[in-house]
Formats: sequence, C-alpha cells, structure tokens
Amino acid sequence: MLSNEDRVVELLEQILRVVALQVGADKSMTERARLLKTAGLDNQTIARVLNTSSAVVRTLTSNLSRNARLLRETKRDRNRKLLRLRKALRKARAS
Repeated sequence: MLSNEDRVVELLEQILRVVALQVGADKSMTERARLLKTAGLDNQTIARVLNTSSAVVRTLTSNLSRNARLLRETKRDRNRKLLRLRKALRKARAS
C-alpha cells in the first residue's frame, strides 16, 4: 500500500500529464517540449509526460535554443545593415 506522500506524488504526476496533454493537444512534440521547458519542468519530467526519453527532450530543447540564438543573430545583423544604410543615406544627402 502506498503512503500518503507517495499517493500525493502519484496524483500530482497524473495531473501534470493531463494538463500537459491539454496544453499541447494540437502541437508537435517539439512545441510541447518547448512549452513544458518554458514552464520550468526538467528534461526527465518532460520525457515522462511526453512518453519519450530525456535524450530526445534534450535534443528538442537544445535545437530550439540554438534556433532562437540564430534568429537573434540574424536580427542583429539586419539592424546593423539598416544602420549602415541610414548612415550612407545621410552622408549622400549631405553631399
């Protein structure tokens, strides 16, 4: 027979799985992993919720952070180009 503490933990895990399924019912596994990671869950918990391994979760979430970094770098490069163009335009107008 389970102790009260074990029973509470078991029920909380069930609640977590149900909520996770509701949040990401129409989303891909990658998106669900990202949502759960954003909610502060660790890879092992996310893996249990998504019925996969923590290695898969780690791969999915690392790709997301790498993609986010690439998007930030692209935006930064675009902003630098815009600044250079504005500076060149001001210089051309001043001439």
